[in-house]
Amino acid sequence: MRKTLLAAGLLAFTTTALADFPDRPITLIVPFSAGGPTDVVGRVVAAKAGEILGQQIVVENRTGASGTIGLTATARAKPDGYTLGLATVSTHGTAPHLFPKLAYDPVKDFTPISNLVTSPNILSVNPSYPAKTLTEFVERVRANPDTESYANAGAGGVNDLGMIWFLQLIGGKMNSIAYRGSSPALTDTVSGVVPVIFDNFPSSQAYVKSGHLRALAITGKERNPSLPDVPTFAEQGYKDYDVTAWYGVVAPAGVPDDVRDKLADAFARAVRDPETARKLADTGSFPLGNTPQEFAEQIQAEKDRWGVVIEKGQIKLQ
Repeated sequence: MRKTLLAAGLLAFTTTALADFPDRPITLIVPFSAGGPTDVVGRVVAAKAGEILGQQIVVENRTGASGTIGLTATARAKPDGYTLGLATVSTHGTAPHLFPKLAYDPVKDFTPISNLVTSPNILSVNPSYPAKTLTEFVERVRANPDTESYANAGAGGVNDLGMIWFLQLIGGKMNSIAYRGSSPALTDTVSGVVPVIFDNFPSSQAYVKSGHLRALAITGKERNPSLPDVPTFAEQGYKDYDVTAWYGVVAPAGVPDDVRDKLADAFARAVRDPETARKLADTGSFPLGNTPQEFAEQIQAEKDRWGVVIEKGQIKLQ
């Protein structure tokens, strides 16, 4: 009888504790610097999700090592739902294959909450570049191995790896010119120093719209409404090629299901809020807000996909 009463009491306590979650502010660790696209997405969505949950979500920037420092801190936090991290393709797709001593496993050490938004990438060229279409570009690269060059925002970054993957698909070889971020890479492409760039939609779209760059293809299943005249890679024959940036919320492994689901619901509702969606669209990001199960499958798929690309290219960080 005493055991029954004790069990009932513990169940009541647990249920009450979960019902009261959250009863204090939540920390969202953003693994990249303030002002960047990851940080902007994190802050915009955190503000609305905090409003839905009835508690402030405080954004904390912990930068370094391609985002892995911030996600390491997330993985090591107490699994109570009060410490979250903002995961990306870099932290959960490519880092496991680029960092031999990575301090976390992207699948085992986290509780997926919800993938918030996606953002496409664009293959663009300087207007003076001879190729006018993706088909012409492919033909030119194949005919001139190791003579063409492309600019990337950082060696080993997702955009560099995305271009390497495309070259693997077409059987082409190009010289990769690394820069410290998209801004200088775009500057040199616009000026013609380097003729080709594969870059994020948010940073490239203004140059495409102004005519300073000619977009040959955009990633994603459908054309982007902001650049409706730019065809996708898929509709040009590359249906399995999709390098899309994403930003999703994860928690340490072991977070109770009730807490996980309450967080997932709040973040999914946040990105679907019309005003929040408008702010995200201004950054070139588009609402997703999938379920924990869907996000878990996506993380595993990204990890597997980039493992093949990195192994085939024998890519190692210097």
